[in-house]
Amino acid sequence: QVQLEESGGGLVQAGGSLRLSCTASGLRYSTSVMAWFRQAPGKEREFAAAMRWGGGVTYYGDSVKGRFTISRDSANNTAYLQMNNLKPEDTAVYYCAVRTYSGNIYDVSAYDSWGQGTQVTVSS
Repeated sequence: QVQLEESGGGLVQAGGSLRLSCTASGLRYSTSVMAWFRQAPGKEREFAAAMRWGGGVTYYGDSVKGRFTISRDSANNTAYLQMNNLKPEDTAVYYCAVRTYSGNIYDVSAYDSWGQGTQVTVSS
C-alpha cells in the first residue's frame, strides 16, 4: 500500500492562494492516479483534482476548475495542488489519495490509499 503525507494547509483570506503537497512512498505503477479530495463539515467527500501519474493527464471538479492546478514532481513522487482565488466555500479538510488499479477517477471508492488530511480554512 502507498503511504501518503500531505502538507501545506492553513488559514488564508478570500482571494488568496495556498499550495498543498503530497509525497507518496511506494508509488510503483505508472498507471496510478493521484488525486485530491476535500471534505467540509457535514458534507460528503468531494473530488477536486487528479492526475494520471504516467502520462500527466489532469482532471478537475467543476467547483475548482480554473482556480486549482494539480502538478507533480515525478522524481520525488510528490503531487501539488495550487489553489488560487480561494473562496470561503473552499474551506475543508483536503485529502491526497492514490488509485492503484482501476475505477472511476472521480469516485472516492476507486482510491485505495489515503493521506491523513490537511485543513484549509478560507476567511471572508
